[in-house]
Amino acid sequence: MSDIRVLVVEDEPLIAEAHAAYTQRVEGFTVAGVAHTGQRALATLRSESVDLILLDLHLPDMFGLDLCRSLRGAGIGTDVLVVTSARDLAVVRSAVSLGVTHYLLKPFTYAAFREKLLGYARYRTQVQGTSAVAAQHEIDRALASLRGTSPVTLPKGLDQGTLDLVLGVLRANAEPTGLSAAEVAARMGASRVTARRYLEHLAETGQVVRSPRYGGPGRPEVEYRFARGS
Repeated sequence: MSDIRVLVVEDEPLIAEAHAAYTQRVEGFTVAGVAHTGQRALATLRSESVDLILLDLHLPDMFGLDLCRSLRGAGIGTDVLVVTSARDLAVVRSAVSLGVTHYLLKPFTYAAFREKLLGYARYRTQVQGTSAVAAQHEIDRALASLRGTSPVTLPKGLDQGTLDLVLGVLRANAEPTGLSAAEVAARMGASRVTARRYLEHLAETGQVVRSPRYGGPGRPEVEYRFARGS
């Protein structure tokens, strides 16, 4: 799966540079561009493939939410993560009404930023595809990812950070086939036993599917990939 392409929209060059650097540090994300004005952002979105906008609201040529209105009016449905110091609840309500995916207050730590992006990545993984959901819990799980909460409590001995690493490895896999526990372990720098525990948890909660891999001697190896439509 290809990286999530991010456009940083921020008028302060040093802050824009910092947000771009933060984005590059998060596994599964890449910076598609940086824009210091709303008009430049619009031009970039018309010419570049962008999955997520990191949007400051106080731009020199327009208010950030007016940029959102222009995007929706032009039929551009790119997801938006507002990154701002604006704490007015009226602004928050307007952002929600315009389909803003996340709202992150400045100042923030890298850990908080990373959590927002990884939550968005989990949400995006779960809502990709055109097939219908099988049950209510699938919708609940996707929306919980956006809220930054876990729809399922992790079993004892598992932690969210390692789970995110496993998900990142699966997300970065460009091959049409899945990955074995040994292959995931090698890519994340962990033991096969550890990788298999997390992969089995993901399979049990419906986030990945298991399938046998034939071709080698002996019993077929198990491989894991994201569920279709997830």
